[in-house]
Order: sequence, then C-alpha cells, then structure tokens
Amino acid sequence: MIRKATIKDIKAIHGLLREYGDKGELLPRPLSVLYDHVRDFSVYVDEKKDRVLGCCALQFCWENLAEIRSLAVHPEHQRNKIGSKLTETVLEEAKSFAVKKIFVLTYRTGFFEKFGFLEIDRSQLPLKIWADCIMCVKFPDCDETAMMKEID
Repeated sequence: MIRKATIKDIKAIHGLLREYGDKGELLPRPLSVLYDHVRDFSVYVDEKKDRVLGCCALQFCWENLAEIRSLAVHPEHQRNKIGSKLTETVLEEAKSFAVKKIFVLTYRTGFFEKFGFLEIDRSQLPLKIWADCIMCVKFPDCDETAMMKEID
C-alpha cells in the first residue's frame, strides 16, 4: 500500500536513504531535514508488518517545476515494482498540482526512461536546486545524470 508519510515513518525513511547513501547511490539526508520535508514523502508499506519498504519524495521548485527525490526500495524487496509504483504515485501527485515539468538527478537512467524522462544538460535546471548540491560529498564532481519529463 502506498500512502503519504507520517512522522512515525521518518526513521525508516532515514534508514533506507542511509543504506543507499553509504553505497554512494543517493544523497543521504539528516533526520532533521527529513522531518522538515515529511509532507514531501510517499511510502510503500507492508500492511501486515506495518513496515516501510520504499519511499519517494516530490519536492516543488517553482509553480510549474518539481523534483523526484530520495527514491529508495528496501534491497530485499527490489524487483517487486515498488519503485515503479512510487514513481507513478508522485507523477500523479505532480499532475494534480498542475506541475508541467518534473526532473530527477539519478544514476538509474534506464529506470526513469521507462517513465518518459529524457537526459538533459544540468544547466537547464534552476539555480535553486544547487543549494543541496553544495552540501553533497561529491560536490563539485557530481556524476549523476539530470533527466526531465514534461507532464501533459
């Protein structure tokens, strides 16, 4: 089941992001930042065990631009379409807010291509997003790929 995250989900989200952050596959986020952005997150929950198996955030940048962030699925539950379902959920959420473009910075270009994202030059992204980049351990040598999708 996918639902909006609650305060009680933050530690599980933090654990998922830390696991992938330790591998260098995504930017880990401090607990304090996750609490600040709890309303951005959707979670995939195993209803029987009430356990968060995946998470994804939709962060608004401008009135017509948003970013998919922090998409992570518990390693034991990959290949079960959880990441795809979370992506579809945040794309629908973006559409409900009349967002026209959505972007992602990713190492998994093939995954996002399935949803109609196209590679773009980072210079096409607004300066506002670079505030997070400055805090990244890989700055200024980021090796993620910028991708964009136009929403109908």
